[in-house]
Amino acid sequence: MKAVILAAGMGTRLGSLVPKPLTELADGTMIFDYQVEQLERVLGPDSIAVVVGYKKELLMEKRPELLYVYNAAYATTNTAKSLVRAVTKFDDDVLWLNGDVYFDPAVLDKLIEAGCSAALVDRSKCGDEEVKYDTDGEGFVRNLSKSVAEPLGEAVGINVISRDDRPLLAEELANVSAHDYFEKAVENLTLAGKIRLKPVFLDGLFCKEIDFQEDLEAVQAYIAKSNS
Repeated sequence: MKAVILAAGMGTRLGSLVPKPLTELADGTMIFDYQVEQLERVLGPDSIAVVVGYKKELLMEKRPELLYVYNAAYATTNTAKSLVRAVTKFDDDVLWLNGDVYFDPAVLDKLIEAGCSAALVDRSKCGDEEVKYDTDGEGFVRNLSKSVAEPLGEAVGINVISRDDRPLLAEELANVSAHDYFEKAVENLTLAGKIRLKPVFLDGLFCKEIDFQEDLEAVQAYIAKSNS
């Protein structure tokens, strides 16, 4: 399995002058460092590709040993067009995550143990601005967007695509709009019955995508509590 960190965006909602993965955390590390360390823990060295765009040199200088993929259109495209640049580099299963997600290390183990295409989901909450999901009659993810009519919870931004499903995802990512999130391509495939996406439940484990200042404060509080 390989891993992809999506880190091309400008992070305007957080109001930072650096890419969001370089946000400093309460323990003195950065989101980027934490993600890389945890991915290397479960997948080993030479397993990570990072899609960069906005101020790419800052990320590349931070971790020069990693593989970098450049999305030159980072200011006018969304995560679908970043992800397609990376998944086409591999023939393996691929785990990918947004570059602004902080998570309990155990969530990576849960996703890998699923052994199939899967999405990490939280059944305990569902905010208006979050990506939501529901399931089909067999319990696999069906709809995956911000506008699911009767959501079962939130998709938190860490996913796995199997080696067999990877070409289908790459093709659909290429086909969707430049402004679409990667979830649009995944949803097109699940609704068409082309892939089966297993929901992997957080069930009390911590995972937070840092979109706004209040998200960062929640992560900082979690880290402080964990280290106390």
